[in-house]
Amino acid sequence: MILLELDIIETASHYPVPALVGFTMKANLKSILGISLLAVASVSAAELNVYSHRHYDSDAILFKRFSEETGIKVNVVKGSADQLIQRLSSEGKNSPADVLLTVDAGRLHRAKSAGVLQPIKSEVLIKNVPVTMRDPEGYWYGMTVRSRVIVYAKDRVKRSELSSYEALAKPKWKGRVVARSSSNIYNQSLLASIIAANGKDKAFAWAKAVRKNMARAPRGSDRDQARAVASGLADVAIMNTYYLGILANSSVAADREAANKVSVFFPNQNGRGAHINVSGGGVTASTKSKKEAVRFLEFLTSAKSQETFGNVNFEYPVLIKNNKSELLKSWGSFKADEVNLSILGAKNSEAVKLFDLAGWE
Repeated sequence: MILLELDIIETASHYPVPALVGFTMKANLKSILGISLLAVASVSAAELNVYSHRHYDSDAILFKRFSEETGIKVNVVKGSADQLIQRLSSEGKNSPADVLLTVDAGRLHRAKSAGVLQPIKSEVLIKNVPVTMRDPEGYWYGMTVRSRVIVYAKDRVKRSELSSYEALAKPKWKGRVVARSSSNIYNQSLLASIIAANGKDKAFAWAKAVRKNMARAPRGSDRDQARAVASGLADVAIMNTYYLGILANSSVAADREAANKVSVFFPNQNGRGAHINVSGGGVTASTKSKKEAVRFLEFLTSAKSQETFGNVNFEYPVLIKNNKSELLKSWGSFKADEVNLSILGAKNSEAVKLFDLAGWE
């Protein structure tokens, strides 16, 4: 019988290596060496390095659960999407990263274009993630869904007054709209979807008119837009759904009160559907643990994990009809735009140019 005890030693390069602390044996030297080498291989492969732009409690819960279920430790490096993509590019084939997680299809497209991801094929991912929410060539897969909607003041706006994104360009909304900066990727992707639906000229006219209808210059976060509507500064805001969920469950009483004063309207229900976007991930081009990286993405898109994203961070599952979150259910079901989200990345630069021409700071 051979009894092995393994410990982990941190090297100067911060990569864990197994150390044989002690053993008792009744076997020949060949058997000992064989089992020792298997143990070394097993421990070294049982880690994943994840570069993540996401910063949510749901992720910490799921990473821990993944480690408990698989024995694979998850090491997380956080940063902005652009920082992480640049880091992956600089590190090249020597990058220790195995998985990149970020938000917005536009950023996932950037990562693909930068050459830091590799295409993967997984029957599980194909089953878990709708075709419109993954890269056509398999470079990235959606993980959660958020819709960019119209949030309105319940005491000043009737739902019957609302219809589409395009309608916010009408004169009746003069001085009544708030939105964040055009430098924000969520707004860029929204405009990219409008370009895809209506063409460049109409998209430009929309951006210019909505900017003129704003109650203030674009600034702040999505939550700041909801607060502005709740305070009476504006009547409607363009923002992502999950931010309203965060406000509604805030530890700050004023934020909870603000969430109670507004409601969600899903635009374009009589047409293409409400604009949606994803957070998602891909396997890095540099990974030495491709099998484990794919398994990690499969885990995050599983039904159980999808439910955790909804209950903890108020994001829709990629299979929206499978939503289990009571808060999200309270906003009602909706028709989603079915354009392939890779188009949002492809049209991002055009959207940025139109925003600049429209004077949308």
